[in-house]
Amino acid sequence: MSDDSVTIRILGPGEESVLASVAPDVFDHAVRPEWARTFLADPRHHIVVAIAGGHVVGMATGLDYLHPDKDRQFFVNEVGVAAAHHRRGIGRALVERLLEHARTLGCVEAWVATEVDNAPALALYRATGGREDEAHAVVFTYDLRERR
Repeated sequence: MSDDSVTIRILGPGEESVLASVAPDVFDHAVRPEWARTFLADPRHHIVVAIAGGHVVGMATGLDYLHPDKDRQFFVNEVGVAAAHHRRGIGRALVERLLEHARTLGCVEAWVATEVDNAPALALYRATGGREDEAHAVVFTYDLRERR
């Protein structure tokens, strides 16, 4: 997607400076330059950004991975669009571009998880061709900073 106001593109190694100017509420926390550099240098990490007026107003990240018994898959990790840019098709364009990129990597399946009460995310993933998995999963998290 590219028009007069928003450009959608994939960032690659060495482009962490693009993430120096990010609109509020695109990411959960402030972008750390050293982590951005490490993320972009890793060939299995992927980020698509929406840029308007020289600022990142949206992003979608993902990870491609292999498993010993499965074809290459893609995990859509996170999608964020600045509140001031909601309802403009940016989220949809980001997800579609990320999935297109996953196809070029040879991924045969992509998946994403969200909360059952996150209506905007559910609508976005349905609008981009996602199908709700019949077997509902339960997500467990582990705080690896704690010792047992």
